[in-house]
Amino acid sequence: MIVSVDESECIGCGKCEEECPMIFELDRDLVSKVKRQPKAEEEKCAEAAADACPATAISIE
Repeated sequence: MIVSVDESECIGCGKCEEECPMIFELDRDLVSKVKRQPKAEEEKCAEAAADACPATAISIE
């Protein structure tokens, strides 16, 4: 699984960070960043964050 954030689409709501703080964080400009790629046991967390994103800015491959 590879997780990415389209920073131009991110609205800075923080839902990804709430759902999966070990993978996502908001930077100083309130844009979501991927801190690191999820481990196998964290994939459901990353998927929940993508599902929670109202801007659909998170991609999972």
